[in-house]
Amino acid sequence: MFDINNILRENIKRLVPYSSARDEYQGEASVYLDANENAFGSPLEQQFNRYPDPLQVEVKKRLSGIKGVPVRNIFLGNGSDEAIDILFRSFCNPGVDNVILVPPTYGMYQVSANINDVTVKNVPLTEDFQLNLEGIAEAIDPHTKLIFVCSPNNPTGNSIDRADVETLLANFSGLVVVDEAYINFSRQKSFIQELTEYGNLVVLQTLSKAWGLAGLRVGMAFASEEIIEVMNKVKPPYNVNEASQQLALQALANIDQVNGWIKETLLQRDKLVLGLKDFDFVLDIYPSDANFILVKTTAPKAIYNFLVEKGIIVRDRSKVELCEGCLRITVGTPRENTVLLKALTEYK
Repeated sequence: MFDINNILRENIKRLVPYSSARDEYQGEASVYLDANENAFGSPLEQQFNRYPDPLQVEVKKRLSGIKGVPVRNIFLGNGSDEAIDILFRSFCNPGVDNVILVPPTYGMYQVSANINDVTVKNVPLTEDFQLNLEGIAEAIDPHTKLIFVCSPNNPTGNSIDRADVETLLANFSGLVVVDEAYINFSRQKSFIQELTEYGNLVVLQTLSKAWGLAGLRVGMAFASEEIIEVMNKVKPPYNVNEASQQLALQALANIDQVNGWIKETLLQRDKLVLGLKDFDFVLDIYPSDANFILVKTTAPKAIYNFLVEKGIIVRDRSKVELCEGCLRITVGTPRENTVLLKALTEYK
């Protein structure tokens, strides 16, 4: 049985969070003289002189309707990276605890671990990019607090077997963090639907990918109310700025447009795969549930440099474990994909 008190850091249990002016007063007033803001306004057409809602309630309400998750189970951060960092700072004692990563995977988990002085135990994926459950079980010890699973996985693009993730959730006494940054492009259903089943589940999502808001830095975490309360206690008071909140609200009203882009992305992904198969320097193209594809080539560095000279930037992943020889290519617009394929016809 999962008990958050068994994995929460003692200092976080005792932590009294910073109480902002907007935390202490709820509602609307005609005169605000509580937060030492500039009462005269902003030197902009739009006014940003007032601090934003520290808990982003209106954005969470909109997300609640879209995701089918109560507001109390939603955390918003300055990108998903902030949520990742807060999980480390809340549950992992520096120099004592450890987390399990399953490379190849998103690099920020390792970076956050290093920043927080938390040991990483790497249990590589299998050759078909799935979880090595036996290896993970052997790696778990009393100081293992978090297991990160990216699905669809970055950089491989595939979804992780759902039953394997459920096995982790059912048998691990720490948190299982399922990063679903690319879930909108996947055939797999979100683990958000399992929040009521597993108290140790944290699901990460983002508005940076399918929603096209990477520049706003709005990440989401979905979890039990007690986990969300901890994350809200640890986060900075105004971690999501007012401009991002306002623009996110506008974007979240345009679901049909986003769904149209997702369909077009999947169509372009299939066309891009077909086009790349024609080149003899392409050895393999791995199945993808994301808006990118992992392509195994004969000369990844040379191809990468050739494309850079053409003004085309892809990601060289050839030095990543299990991705030897591979480039990661984002699915672009029809024009961008055509430019890429045309350029590759000139590669010798």
